[in-house]
Amino acid sequence: MRIISGKYKSRRIIAPSKLPVRPTTDMAKEALFNILNNRFYFDEISLLDLFSGTGNISYEFGSRGTNNITAVDADFGCVQFINKTALALELNIATIKSDVFSFLEKTSVKADIIFADPPYNMALEDFERIPELVFKNELLLEEGVLVIEHAKQTDLSHLDNFINKRKYGGSVFSFFELP
Repeated sequence: MRIISGKYKSRRIIAPSKLPVRPTTDMAKEALFNILNNRFYFDEISLLDLFSGTGNISYEFGSRGTNNITAVDADFGCVQFINKTALALELNIATIKSDVFSFLEKTSVKADIIFADPPYNMALEDFERIPELVFKNELLLEEGVLVIEHAKQTDLSHLDNFINKRKYGGSVFSFFELP
């Protein structure tokens, strides 16, 4: 994986092969950031990166100036890798080793952008729980956005607060906002 833009533009990051991850492709990531770049000043926002895996999305935000990043993943190896990489890149990423659903039930962390990249084969009911918990617990700041990455076979357009989706190859980003 590589960082597309910002301070660490073109920097390649090699994750250990044993991590249970599927990083967002460069093409999809670039398209997502083109959308977000029109709405946000990255150095003025906070990010909550759920199912953070290798930390790919967190590094991209950090490279673009985001200084308030929280990355949540249940896998200890992923959390260790993010900590090590964030330290090497001097990025301010707070990691939390936790089941994402348990975290969303209990946290008081609020963010301008909440990005969730769960396993594509996760049950639809679990995909549906992400926006439900985010909005029920008021974790999204005013004018913020929740982005869920999923496979094209998964449809989240029936959920409350859904605003649109964008497809890039086999990946889809579904966007949710406060009413």
